[in-house]
Amino acid sequence: MVIEEYFDFSHPNEIRLAGHRINIETILVEYLDGMVPEEIAAQHPTLSLEQVYATITYYWRNQNEMAHYLQEAREMEDQLRLEQVLNPSPSIVRMRQLRRQQKQSTIIEHA
Repeated sequence: MVIEEYFDFSHPNEIRLAGHRINIETILVEYLDGMVPEEIAAQHPTLSLEQVYATITYYWRNQNEMAHYLQEAREMEDQLRLEQVLNPSPSIVRMRQLRRQQKQSTIIEHA
């Protein structure tokens, strides 16, 4: 099997494991943070150990491109987090309101 057959390259700047919704950066970040392939496979029970090793092999074979890919993924994740902070969903706004109300009622009860 050709290593690229383990992956889905259908979207620009997004590489997923074939047949899964898991992006390769999920596996690679865990690997680069020091997890061994067996631990990574245990964290993602829908993946086989072979798929984890294929991802790591692809990373080492394409290290320069993967470094750029991972940097772009980090930047995109940071941007998404910032957007979530600046523009919270209505459910988050409502949860925050309920939390404030709960804290205020607790303060009033103890006063």
